[in-house]
Amino acid sequence: MGQWGAQGYAQQGYTYDQILAAYYPGTTLAQTTATSIRVLLASGKKTLTISSKKPIAVEDGDGIDHTLPAGATTLTPKLELAVDGGPKQALDPPLTFSPAAGTSLTLGHRYRGRILVDVASKKLRAINVLPLEQYLYGVVPAEMPSAWLPAALQAQAVAARSYALASRRAGAPFDVYGDGRSQAYLGVSAETPAGKQAVDVTAGQVLLYNGDVALTLFSSSTGGWTQAAADAFGSPGRPYLVSVRDPYDSISPYHDWGPVPVTAKTLGSALGVVGRIVDAAVKRNPSRRAKTLKVTSLSRGSQLTATLRGATVASALGLRSTWFSVGVLSLQPPSPNPAVHSGTRVTLTGVVRGVSGVVVQSSAAGGAWTQLRSVVPGAFHFNVKPKVTTQYRLATADDAAAPVRIRVQAATVK
Repeated sequence: MGQWGAQGYAQQGYTYDQILAAYYPGTTLAQTTATSIRVLLASGKKTLTISSKKPIAVEDGDGIDHTLPAGATTLTPKLELAVDGGPKQALDPPLTFSPAAGTSLTLGHRYRGRILVDVASKKLRAINVLPLEQYLYGVVPAEMPSAWLPAALQAQAVAARSYALASRRAGAPFDVYGDGRSQAYLGVSAETPAGKQAVDVTAGQVLLYNGDVALTLFSSSTGGWTQAAADAFGSPGRPYLVSVRDPYDSISPYHDWGPVPVTAKTLGSALGVVGRIVDAAVKRNPSRRAKTLKVTSLSRGSQLTATLRGATVASALGLRSTWFSVGVLSLQPPSPNPAVHSGTRVTLTGVVRGVSGVVVQSSAAGGAWTQLRSVVPGAFHFNVKPKVTTQYRLATADDAAAPVRIRVQAATVK
């Protein structure tokens, strides 16, 4: 599901079940029997600070109940607490902290339910154990703006509930992460009336496929088509996570992004390509994303090619996604490029790909850039006869590539 697209569907009058059906074809709505969830809040910590406005009930690993005074308490892996009005004492893990009625616990953020603290590899780990619906109270407004239309928020609630249950970690001491490794969860601090209402309206509803809860992946924006799971993560994919048209993603500020100017030197350095890059071409997957980028470079007179995964390129260049195109403005001098006599014919070659309105410009002896000719996309070559040292470059109305310098040697008088 694309979240901006879901809002766009809602603006067009679609209901949440219709929105979900558009993004997850073949799934059906059903009620889950799951009632609680365990969320990893922190791990590998040397200290944790837990607090509440009222005394906190603490159950240690031996099943003995204690009372911790109101306020903030800092824990270390020794798990020494001043409980029951006495001095600090070490309690056996795990420790389960439960708030007084009508209050919540704070561990960075405020959370409903209980917080279980144990020691793993001599470091602290905190897990929030709470009702599934209350967990969603802190997820929906963290994942989608609460000012959006109810149908979009309700679709998000069902998608979030389904994703949480479908992605539970088998055999682990917790079910889901409290961050982007699963989905954003900010506890009570993120709750809003609109988000809670979306959860309540869809209480217990999940999407099923062949009787199993569907792994309802979602993202902020799709660019107009969702990406199939098989294209994103490899085969076999999932039948309900196929590339579908997302017609109302056009309202997203990220529907179109870029251009992102990148020099050949920067591209080569980021991707570890040997030599001077002279061309690059994208091969797309069925979801219209960049599957690979084939890069052509020149090194010591030899032409080299390297094929890189689209995801690798997007990560290396800090791009928003793998839905990108590459425009090439490449102008090459003759090789080698010695100094020439005035008026000598010199052949320049190049490639223009994915860019329109390209012209060749020249700058003689450091003067202003002037237009020589236009260039149509594709490979090309042309001749110049510089009388003085001159730079040549490819340019558009918005950008220009690195120049090529043809050095003209001074005339020798005998």
